[in-house]
Amino acid sequence: MDDAARPDRSVVPLLWVWGALVVYASLYPFAGWRVPVSAPAAEWLVLPWPRRWTTFDAASNLLGYLPIGTLGFIVGRQHRRTFAGSMAAAVAGGALLSLVMEELQNFLPQRVPSRMDWALNIAGTALGSLVAAAMLGSGAAARWHAVRDRWFVERSGGAVALLLLWPVGLLFPPPLPLGMGHVIVQLPDAAAALLADTSWAAWLDDRSTAVVPATPLSGGEEVLTIALGLLAPCLVAYSVARRGWRRGVLAGGAIALGFGATTLATALNFGPEHAFSWRTAAVWPAFVLGSTLAALLALLPRRAAAGVGLVALTALVALVARAPADPYYAHSLHEWAQGRFIRFHGVAQWVGWFWPYAAMLYLLVRLGAHDDAPPTITR
Repeated sequence: MDDAARPDRSVVPLLWVWGALVVYASLYPFAGWRVPVSAPAAEWLVLPWPRRWTTFDAASNLLGYLPIGTLGFIVGRQHRRTFAGSMAAAVAGGALLSLVMEELQNFLPQRVPSRMDWALNIAGTALGSLVAAAMLGSGAAARWHAVRDRWFVERSGGAVALLLLWPVGLLFPPPLPLGMGHVIVQLPDAAAALLADTSWAAWLDDRSTAVVPATPLSGGEEVLTIALGLLAPCLVAYSVARRGWRRGVLAGGAIALGFGATTLATALNFGPEHAFSWRTAAVWPAFVLGSTLAALLALLPRRAAAGVGLVALTALVALVARAPADPYYAHSLHEWAQGRFIRFHGVAQWVGWFWPYAAMLYLLVRLGAHDDAPPTITR
């Protein structure tokens, strides 16, 4: 089979996930829907030019749709379309998605639709398609498949997608470094909004305080939480990675990505001069503990790694749910939700909230796999 058209199980899930996150980021905060009356329908259907724009807005609109073009082009090639047909389908899909999002923003008072945003989204999709076409045309796809076959077992696309999304989730500020999955404490507020003005509202209010603890995490619990946050992607990788030195490289990459993504997120929130302020007293012991555990557990069979990963992720989300929201965390959330990061709010937030749960579901599936026998690798 042509490597350009060879099925890759990680591409379609990534395309759907990225598309859903683009929708969320485009329509956040999903509140105040109303029919626009400031201009006739013919005018807002055409989309206006923006009165002002920033370099950040332009870059985010361009880069936000680049994965749509790249992944859409690859999916087209997997369905045996030509290069031109795959590019046309990817660009048309990105343009249609962007147009729908821009039109729906007319009904949200906090969002401003723009013809420039639409043009930049189309340009980003086209650029992503060109990148994918260049990769496939240069033989990069064949080399990627060869590398993946040497590093991972078959049907590892879900794990690859999770590993690629992990650093994205770290960009949304967690209550503790690497402490992803902080969604349980959001459930009472979401339920209260859903059940407002009903007989269940008072009952829910009486019980919502039980979700949020009265005491903060101890120093040891903070160390354990950060260490588990570092260990989690390593165990996801071990559940599909071949044993040997490759697992050490994957663990080292996870450590580097965790450090880099957390540093970048801190710099975005508080400025470059405070990029390393996240390194509290608990961070270094946690990184040492997480790295040591990752090295020791690298010897596990894949199914055993999946089982240990389930335990580690369960403990992680339980500890993160108890982490208090300090003033710096609250400030970070405000900056992301209301400030200059609003376009990335949905993407990073949803990945950061639900990545541990998606990883747990994936590892449950991996526990049923019977592929620990050494496979035959063809050259």
